[in-house]
Amino acid sequence: MGLLIFVRNLLLALCLFLVLGFLYYSAWKLHLLQWEDSNSVVLSFDSAGQTLGSEYDRLGFLLKLDSKLPAELATKYANFSEGTCKPGYASALMTAIFPRFSKPAPMFLDDSFRKWARIREFVPPFGIKGQDNLIKAILSVTKEYRLTPALDSLSCRRCIIVGNGGVLANKSLGSRIDDYDIVVRLNSAPVKGFEKDVGHKTTLRITYPEGAMQRPEQYERDSLFVLAGFKWQDFKWLKYIVYKERVSASDGFWKSVATRVPKEPPEIRILNPYFIQEAAFTLIGLPFNNGLMGRGVRHLDPGRGRRGLGPEVPWQGRTGARVGTEGSALTSRAQLRGASLRVSASLRPPSLAFQNIPTLGSVAVTMALHGCDEVAVAGFGYDMSTPNAPLHYYETVRMAAIRESWTLANIPQGLSPPS
Repeated sequence: MGLLIFVRNLLLALCLFLVLGFLYYSAWKLHLLQWEDSNSVVLSFDSAGQTLGSEYDRLGFLLKLDSKLPAELATKYANFSEGTCKPGYASALMTAIFPRFSKPAPMFLDDSFRKWARIREFVPPFGIKGQDNLIKAILSVTKEYRLTPALDSLSCRRCIIVGNGGVLANKSLGSRIDDYDIVVRLNSAPVKGFEKDVGHKTTLRITYPEGAMQRPEQYERDSLFVLAGFKWQDFKWLKYIVYKERVSASDGFWKSVATRVPKEPPEIRILNPYFIQEAAFTLIGLPFNNGLMGRGVRHLDPGRGRRGLGPEVPWQGRTGARVGTEGSALTSRAQLRGASLRVSASLRPPSLAFQNIPTLGSVAVTMALHGCDEVAVAGFGYDMSTPNAPLHYYETVRMAAIRESWTLANIPQGLSPPS
């Protein structure tokens, strides 16, 4: 009799576990369906200014901003003490200044990626068209498409994007950075030896082949490796890495790439390319160029709507990132666009300057605005007025070394630089 009671209780517990698991999985899939089946594809080329009114610019951002929260948000979060995570704060603030913002968007590709209408018709870096077989082969081995179970279980997530800027040097922000639930680092920016300024923790390291750490011992043990695919070769490279195959140096990379990443397949993710698309065209306003990577044309005809991007407007602060004291925060569209248009060795070779590719930092911020309740940034921004300041926190190159190269890069062909 005792055995029967034990078996009965075990079966009841198992049934309860299965029901809870099903509800949890169903909620996640419904969240994805809300995103992948949406008809409001990111690139709708009607004029945001005409739709929302004169208080918004042509991309749909509120023109006049101040440091105060909208009254509704101020009331909603009034009782939260300092340091307490505020559920939905980043998306609520983002929606207040950019009504077109829609939070649902999975961080990483999963096995249903072919259904995602917002990315399936665009080639890399703005989508997955033509990469189905490579992505399917990678995901069949990684088999993990989300954050860790511990992070997924959090009711409120505080995230920080750590840039590589020299503004982090000697700021002693390491302990504050480590306080966040999710710490995102970019490319090969080191942690060891710089813990006092940049912290110890790494949750996600987002990169691409040319930007990845090339020495296996540099990788953090407990972080997830996230590929941002900017070209088809990047997906092919990740397949080599996941299957532990030999990486070919003749695969079209513009510099040497990592030949080994010391991560097991379940620790590897593919970033949803929608964030590259949204950062470029929706938040920064880079040339659409028919959805292709390229130079494109920035039209100034107000009647051309979002494809032409309309006339220039005064740049205002326009992200949902919380502005703190974690170094120089990248919180304005002027900084986002300026950083994306400059020659950035951390993202692309000089020959590809002025294309419509956003910087990896702006992509990471865009991802966080969708996946985190609070978003902060640290280590972004270049202060050209301090020529002796370090360019990056981990090297001795100074700002003065790039002043001339940036000046020359921003001068159209046929014109001479000012004396």
